[in-house]
Amino acid sequence: MVKEYDISEINFSLDSYEDLFSDFDPRPYSKKALSDDFLSEAKRAVRDKIPERIDLKLFVSKKKRNFSDEFIIKRRLREHFKKHYELLKDERNKIIKKGIMFISIGIILMLVATSVLFYQQGKSFFISLIIVVLEPSGWFLFWEGLNLVVFNSKEQNPHFEFYKKMVNCRISFFDI
Repeated sequence: MVKEYDISEINFSLDSYEDLFSDFDPRPYSKKALSDDFLSEAKRAVRDKIPERIDLKLFVSKKKRNFSDEFIIKRRLREHFKKHYELLKDERNKIIKKGIMFISIGIILMLVATSVLFYQQGKSFFISLIIVVLEPSGWFLFWEGLNLVVFNSKEQNPHFEFYKKMVNCRISFFDI
């Protein structure tokens, strides 16, 4: 159960439902792209919130309210938040998997270079060449993998965190 102090409110006053959507998209509310202005304001409002749940409260003039449109808009907002959360989560997981693969290959190359150096040191030009190629390759892959896992996977953190918070938000419309 979510306690009252775990809920954070975000309030937006709208002139019309169109404020939520892109001016350039003529499609119906069920498919219409969300406005960059709305998304950036929502991201700014959510940035410092650490609640279990966010209540997105949208205030519209009583004269302009349409309950069937509101139902469609709520569904569209939820779809958008869920879709982008899943996309960013998948992208982050791919980066981490790629980083782990690089780290693993780098370690294997360093182990091969070490065993060649240990057992075959100085026996031939070809063996020396293998060591010269394997050692820096192993180190490069190892450090590049760490870079992917530690830094690149976190580059999208602000967007990921926003969508993670918004995917379960409660969306409500109110009269102004």
